[in-house]
Amino acid sequence: MDIQNNFEVIIIGGSYAGLSAAMSLGRSLRKVLVIDSGLPCNRQSPHSHNFITQDGVKPSEIAVKAKTQVLEYRTVQFLEDIATEGQQLKGSFLIRTAKGNAYTAKKLIFATGIKDIMPDIKGFADCWGISVVHCPYCHGFEIRQKKTGIMANGEKAMHISPLVANLTDKLSILTTGEANLDKEQLSKLEKHHISIIEKEIAEFVHENGQIKHVVFKDGSSEDFEALYATIPFSQHSNIPASLGCEISEDGYIKVDGMQKTSVEGVLACGDNSTGMRSVANAVAKGNIAGAVVNMELVQENF
Repeated sequence: MDIQNNFEVIIIGGSYAGLSAAMSLGRSLRKVLVIDSGLPCNRQSPHSHNFITQDGVKPSEIAVKAKTQVLEYRTVQFLEDIATEGQQLKGSFLIRTAKGNAYTAKKLIFATGIKDIMPDIKGFADCWGISVVHCPYCHGFEIRQKKTGIMANGEKAMHISPLVANLTDKLSILTTGEANLDKEQLSKLEKHHISIIEKEIAEFVHENGQIKHVVFKDGSSEDFEALYATIPFSQHSNIPASLGCEISEDGYIKVDGMQKTSVEGVLACGDNSTGMRSVANAVAKGNIAGAVVNMELVQENF
């Protein structure tokens, strides 16, 4: 593919949000470059759920079909590379890549997602996205009524517990140490027969990512069929911050209702800018970002 250097829009990240933004822009005849590493965050998840028309489909299948459809719009080009550096120029932006290339555009859309930071627990990463999951809406129906754990503490545990308790009555909270819960919270958990395990975790024993039991550092173990976990993350790309985009206390790129960041001409969509982490939400936010960028370009040129 002969890729030129100058574009109206560069989209960094070519999964669900990025491809959705690209489709909006391609349908508006915008000259777009999508830069993607080919490593989506949910690549280990066997199925995508809670996305109307795509319920139960493999994430990779959704992405392949989306890319095929987007590239039917001939003004959209796709580059498998990693954006490593961004610079604001007069009236445009410059993006450099790991392969040593440089591209310019009037507008930038970051659909770069986030990077999960795995805990130092043997077997955790192997189960992540398969039987150790983050979201009841994305995975809860499939693991309903199974013996389930929630690896969280304090307010995070109290946030997710009611959602999971709606799906199973075989529920325990694994605080991986002393519980940070007050009397009222403890009483509420007891009322709903949710047990608390305060032992530190040593290992997740599994078969091909399907958790079998949790081994604790004291040598004891507990059988589980599924587990929810809240783990820290970092931005996949440091370019938005380097350009001056404001980052929230929670680590997300701050955007307004139109997906605009604090830097004029730069938008963000998908997991990098919201805690509502799902394929459906990424597609929706990407669609908005693409439409907003097109409107900005129209207004500037009309």
